[in-house]
Amino acid sequence: MFPPGLYALADDGASTLSVEAQSEALLRGGARTLQLRLKRTVGAAALAAVARVVALARAAGAVLIVNDSVDWAMLSGADGVHLGEEDLLPEDARALLGPRALLGVTVRSGPGARRAQAAGADYVGVGPVFSPRSKQLDAPLLGISGLERVVTESPLPVVAIGGLGLASIRAVARAGAYGAAVVSDVLGAEDIPTRVRLLQEEFQRGLEERGIP
Repeated sequence: MFPPGLYALADDGASTLSVEAQSEALLRGGARTLQLRLKRTVGAAALAAVARVVALARAAGAVLIVNDSVDWAMLSGADGVHLGEEDLLPEDARALLGPRALLGVTVRSGPGARRAQAAGADYVGVGPVFSPRSKQLDAPLLGISGLERVVTESPLPVVAIGGLGLASIRAVARAGAYGAAVVSDVLGAEDIPTRVRLLQEEFQRGLEERGIP
């Protein structure tokens, strides 16, 4: 499993920087869990980009999870895959990936988290907590109270998703989330490495407020 805290995303549609440059800046700031999301890059170019980011993550001792694409993850040697609601079924992804790869699944509720566990998931992404800036989601916002409810009901570690940033990551940690997925708040920062460090520090403060050192 990846370490708790910031779950940073490199996204080819969320910054003018290449995903390699995004990843390098995130890793330089101390991010140890990265998800790579490619919506605009396709085919051989996408696979090549994934392989380069996998190499960067491995050199930094970080975990690299590919969004949506089981084949890119398998061919690149990534640590795992995160699946959305319209992607391959998690049980089919697990059959292809084998038992050692990390598998995350986006869910909206406690029962969804239990179904994800039964299908072989290692963690769940839960949201949207707030309104995302990096993508449009046709789903009701959970807010902090809704996130806390799902965390309580989930048998798996929860990564909060949707509209998170420096102003909210502490509350997410207090609500019991294992991790917090951040896109626009960190990729839009003038100094990405510094923003990563600030986000990590705020998440840690939230854990301490829950009595977790």
